[in-house]
Amino acid sequence: MQYGYLLIAVALEVCGTMLLPVSQNFTRPVPTLSLIGCYAASFYCLTFALNTLPIAVVYATWSGLGIFLITMFGYLVFEQALDWRAIVGLLLIVTGVVLVNSFAPHK
Repeated sequence: MQYGYLLIAVALEVCGTMLLPVSQNFTRPVPTLSLIGCYAASFYCLTFALNTLPIAVVYATWSGLGIFLITMFGYLVFEQALDWRAIVGLLLIVTGVVLVNSFAPHK
C-alpha cells in the first residue's frame, strides 16, 4: 500500500504543477486554491509512504516520476517541444527511478 500512497502523491503533485500556468500567477482563485490543495494532499500522502519506505526512494520516485509526467503533459497539453536530448534525459530519469526502487532496502 505504501507505493499506492506514493503514486497518489505523484499524481497530486503533477496536478498541482499543471495548474500553475492556469492560475495565471495566482490571480485566478479557483486554480490557485486547487493547486494549493493538490500540493498539500501530495505531501500528506508522502507521509504515509515514508512510514515504510526510505526517504531516498520516496523522494527519487516522487520527483523523478513527477518530472517525467509533467514533461509529457507539457508536451501533450501545452504543446511544448521536446528535442532528442530531453527525451534521452527523461528515459534516464525513468531508468534511475526503476533502479532506485529495485535495489533499495525496505523497512
